[in-house]
Order: sequence, then structure tokens, then C-alpha cells
Amino acid sequence: MATGASTSLKRIAIGSDHAGFDLKSHLVTLLESLGYRVEDYGTHSTEATDYPHICASVARAVRDAKADVGIVLGGSGQGEQIAANKVRGVRAALCNDVWLAEMARSHNDANVLSMGGRVVSFELSEHIVKKFLETPFEGGRHARRVGQLGEIEAEESARKES
Repeated sequence: MATGASTSLKRIAIGSDHAGFDLKSHLVTLLESLGYRVEDYGTHSTEATDYPHICASVARAVRDAKADVGIVLGGSGQGEQIAANKVRGVRAALCNDVWLAEMARSHNDANVLSMGGRVVSFELSEHIVKKFLETPFEGGRHARRVGQLGEIEAEESARKES
């Protein structure tokens, strides 16, 4: 099993609100030590802040290919996942255990990982992030389903424009 940036996912955009700040700081250090290039989109303190704009910035970095994957962190990770999923082309998954991280990547080709700093320990978060980064998309029947998600997204965008 790969343990670092030897996989194809080498550039990571990361962001958090105040509730995820400590976990984010821990993960930035870990990821950089493993050879990943990490771009931190904030927040940069534990001072209370709103998460939507931070998560959107991370998601846009993934959409615009400035990052291979994104990580968004908050208290539960739920709002952060919702915010990231508002960006077209982003498939953010809330993964507060290792199995969900594996399924998010292998079956759903998730490109943004969301976690809750009030839910997972530093140790568990390390295992979740490593599994997310090391797990390839399986393709096959899952590619068809991911394609259908893209079709729904395009249909919804067209509805908004008309």
C-alpha cells in the first residue's frame, strides 16, 4: 500500500472553519511530510468564521485543476460537504471513518473529502485521509453512475439558465 505522494493525487487544496482549524493544521503537517503539495485556503485561526466561502474556494481549486483533490473540515463536516458540492463538477463526501473514504473514492470518484474535527480524532483522520488519497476509482459500473451524476448536474444548470 502506498504511503505518500507516490499516487497520482499529489496536489491538495485544504480549508476549514474555526471548528476544523486544529485538525486542518495537523493534516497539513502530515500531508507535507508525506510529500504532498498542500494549498491552505484558510481559515488561519480558531476565531469564529463562516465555512461556505472557504469550502467553495477549495472546491473551485479542484474544479479548475489547481488541485487534484480537496479536503474541507468543520465541526461535523456536514455543512462543509454541502458547500463544496455546490460547485459544479465536485463530488464531496463526508467520511468520518476509513470505509466511507474507500467507498467514496472507489465507487463515487469523490474529489473532495469532508470530515468533522469534533467527530474524528487526529489519529483516525490520518487513516481516513491516507485511504482517500490511496484509493483509485474502480470505474466500470461506477463510472456509468458518476456520469449520470454529471448529467443531472448539467440538467440542473440548464434549468437555471432558462
